[in-house]
Amino acid sequence: MIRIATRNSALAKAQAGQVAALLGNAGLVEVSSDGEMGDKGRFVRGVERALLEGRADIGVHSAKDLPGEMTEGLAIAAVPVREDPADVWIGIGDSLDEVPEGARVGTASLRRRAQLLAVRPDLEVSELHGNVDTRLRKLADGELDAIVLALAGLRRLGREDEVAFALPTETMTPAAGQGALALQAREGDADAAAAAIAIGDETTLHELTAERAVVALLEASCATPIGVHARIEGEQLAIEAFVGLPDGSEWIRDRVEGDAAEPAGAGALLAERLLSAGARELLAQAEAI
Repeated sequence: MIRIATRNSALAKAQAGQVAALLGNAGLVEVSSDGEMGDKGRFVRGVERALLEGRADIGVHSAKDLPGEMTEGLAIAAVPVREDPADVWIGIGDSLDEVPEGARVGTASLRRRAQLLAVRPDLEVSELHGNVDTRLRKLADGELDAIVLALAGLRRLGREDEVAFALPTETMTPAAGQGALALQAREGDADAAAAAIAIGDETTLHELTAERAVVALLEASCATPIGVHARIEGEQLAIEAFVGLPDGSEWIRDRVEGDAAEPAGAGALLAERLLSAGARELLAQAEAI
């Protein structure tokens, strides 16, 4: 039986459960991220330890949580079909234009904050942490007028009916890997890799490869205000990115197209254009705030 390592949050277990169902003969090994230090990297460390210590065969991660540099001895074995990567608005309004002036919006993401304020500088954006249920409860209690979350997580938790409207990617570029699950395995574990590859999707893997290439070449972290979204249609890969300051006062957007068979190359081209436009300086300024 394949052993799947997962964090013990409701969303992580729902995601791992989907993978277990695809694999068939699989069981879950739950790990905790409590007490882990640092940014989003803390979400993957417990799962990675379970793999490295041989307590599990495949680790399931939200791909957007994986740091650009892979932990030694581990590799992304495959990526299943991606869920919709869109960010969604939950709360008052039927579109961003219709949201009342000065509305209180909650998000833990600097990427979301930067893009919201870039188009609606009047919004009052507050830090909002906690799991999906905690964030929805704070909205229901009237502490906020709206919150922004990933559609993929809401769907996996059966909470899609909470959504007021989806934010278009030209307004809210998703995080690299958003909506995708990364299946991680030990390097050299042929059985685990084969099991993962059997439920993997090549299109999603190529999109993720392109997105991660941009993040790596910009030397961005999970905490920096950057969005990257790749989409393959036929033999073409289109990839767009946003880099900005958390207050929305300054930003760069760009988009390129490339060969779907060379996703890293398309990502590198976009990163080069962003760097030429001053993206590294903008990110350095953002991290210093």
